[in-house]
Amino acid sequence: MATNPRPARRCLLPMLLAGLLAAPLTGALAADDRSLTPIPERPAAPGFDLKDPEGRPQRLADYRGKPVILNFWATWCPPCREEMPSIQRAYETLAPEGIAVVAINVGDDAAAIGQFLEDEPLDFALPMDTDSKVAQRYPMNGLPTTFVIDPEGRLVYSAMGSRAWDDPKLLDQVRALKSTTVPGSSPGRP
Repeated sequence: MATNPRPARRCLLPMLLAGLLAAPLTGALAADDRSLTPIPERPAAPGFDLKDPEGRPQRLADYRGKPVILNFWATWCPPCREEMPSIQRAYETLAPEGIAVVAINVGDDAAAIGQFLEDEPLDFALPMDTDSKVAQRYPMNGLPTTFVIDPEGRLVYSAMGSRAWDDPKLLDQVRALKSTTVPGSSPGRP
């Protein structure tokens, strides 16, 4: 039986098309839409066990007990590149408060990410989802997409398209997760 030698490219095509179609809209929306979309069911965030460009392990389980901003991005995605400086500023603000920022790169290799980092230095975790298997487990249709995960490992908010992640209103939504839990809920298992 023949197998497709490049399944990652095939699964990236719908995300690439969705990202390109949404690109003209996301920049305009980012300035006006500063909120996050609640995820009513609060399902468990799918776990991941990936490597960063330096080969260090990156696991969602390592962030258990703290809120996480989990961004999915790619170097070839203009809205992704556009929002990265604001994600860095959000990280600088939130890290001392015990809130994690993680940006999973979808489909690029370490060399492409390294080249991007030469122009845009980033200090937060950058796991690589080179085969898109982790991205496929999250409810998303294009890049960039960001999820906010509560300390119990549940998906609480989503943001399709770019955002100004250093906006105080948006950061306050994330900060509120540090002290809230849903009564009677069972923790997710990332």
